Amino acid sequence: MDYGALHHMSPDSSSFTYLSPSPSIHIMAADGTFVPLIGVGSIVTPHLSLPNVYLILKLKLNIAFVGQFCDSGDYLVTFSSLFCCVQDVQS
Repeated sequence: MDYGALHHMSPDSSSFTYLSPSPSIHIMAADGTFVPLIGVGSIVTPHLSLPNVYLILKLKLNIAFVGQFCDSGDYLVTFSSLFCCVQDVQS
């Protein structure tokens, strides 16, 4: 999980169930460089439904934004010294 990100982000275009191309926008990475935003869409798995995910091909890993989970009202996020748990409030 990333505490500085403002949106969920993924480098894997095949994981998107819906993707809308983005105009020429660049996002500042943690190292201060700018990377192109390719599109914005949704990723749906058997356990999570993530809307408004940024497709950024230059990432090496998926980034989950804790605030986006909390703001949706669909998930409960719990932290401990050993783990972080994201749970669907319906389950």
